[in-house]
Amino acid sequence: MTEIILHLSAGQGPCECEWVVAELARVLCREGEAEGLDCEPVEPLSGTAPSVLLRVVGEGAERFAAARIGTIRWIGASPFRPLHKRRNWFVGVAPAPRADDIPDFREEDIRYQTLRASGPGGQHVNKTDSAVRATHLPTGIATLSQDQRSQFANKKIARLKLVMLFDEQRRAGDAGGKRALWGQNRDLERGNAVRSYEGAGFRLRRA
Repeated sequence: MTEIILHLSAGQGPCECEWVVAELARVLCREGEAEGLDCEPVEPLSGTAPSVLLRVVGEGAERFAAARIGTIRWIGASPFRPLHKRRNWFVGVAPAPRADDIPDFREEDIRYQTLRASGPGGQHVNKTDSAVRATHLPTGIATLSQDQRSQFANKKIARLKLVMLFDEQRRAGDAGGKRALWGQNRDLERGNAVRSYEGAGFRLRRA
């Protein structure tokens, strides 16, 4: 069974782009389910999100992902600034990096710690030590996952997030890498979208 993790990102975009990221994650989940795929956010969604990890599982997951990787445009008025004239907002979709494809990332460099998951008052608080913090010892990068019920699932997510942060730091490790990343952000703003949605209902816009 094929599993792909997609990374939806607002890049350097404003809060509107972060809103689009969260809404787009919901839209892609509905599209995936319509194609017979299991599609869900790796962690719970909020109203806005600078980035979201989306898990896509099933036969046809690669085809589904390939049609959505790149820049996605949402056309509509800002939900936060009604008088803002801009109507085109761009977010990026990319496959999450895999540890096996990243130089110098080794499992033996990761320290896992379990702790009790916590949440705001009134919400269910896990009474077992199911939350997991993953720390990359050579760099000090650390991530936490506590939203899954099992320790195993939280460990997998914490590791996935750690791989992504390590890869981002590695790519931005020199001036050339930083220029490349800023270049990608500018390309994102200019568009060249692989898919476009419009309106509050995120209706797919046909070419």
